[in-house]
Amino acid sequence: MINKLFPTKLDKEKIMKQTLKRIIRNVKSINGNSLAEFATTTALMATLAATAAPKLSEMSEGAKAEKSMNEIDKILVQARNFYQTTSDEEGRGRFPGQDKFDVTVGGHASNAEVLADLGSIDAQGAAIAGTFTSWDGTDGAQWRSVFGIANEDAVQAAGGHVTDDTYTTCGTCPGTAAGHNEWIELFAGNTLTSQYQDGHFIYAVVKGGGSGLTAYPPVLYVADAENPSDFNNLLEP
Repeated sequence: MINKLFPTKLDKEKIMKQTLKRIIRNVKSINGNSLAEFATTTALMATLAATAAPKLSEMSEGAKAEKSMNEIDKILVQARNFYQTTSDEEGRGRFPGQDKFDVTVGGHASNAEVLADLGSIDAQGAAIAGTFTSWDGTDGAQWRSVFGIANEDAVQAAGGHVTDDTYTTCGTCPGTAAGHNEWIELFAGNTLTSQYQDGHFIYAVVKGGGSGLTAYPPVLYVADAENPSDFNNLLEP
């Protein structure tokens, strides 16, 4: 029996041995449980990661798409304001880049040509796929940059085919600046940027025409060059 009040040398050795045995026993128990728990936790984490990764990726892409469309809507709001102002001041409304209401911006002669790029719905309600599905698509040559292809805040990705609108003097044209300069002025010098690495905001205007009761307004199309057929909207006054 061990004398706890006045332990002898032998008692101390026994106490030490008992303590060591208890520690070893506890360590083994803890290590066993920890390894099992670690293995279980690791397996669960791997399963969750494999399951959640696609969902997280979808959420991220969805957020980018929503942000891109919101930015396009902001561009259209400013375009509407510009159109209203020029309509009041000049007698006929026009959009940024249009030196006059009956001038085309870009290379599309008709709305049908723009819709060939972006996609449309036929008379039977079936979807017709657009051809402009990539930032480096050759259709980009028919479009113009909203804020300028070399704008330091939103440079067009190298390899894109979009160009800048250029101002051409016209005897009866009220416009006095290139399109991207008018857009930047509308946004008080600020530039909207796409959420996508290869994104870039682009636009095209199909000219208006006619006069009096036969007058028809121009139509503005705005898209994100990341995939114009997916991210686009239009404004038809």
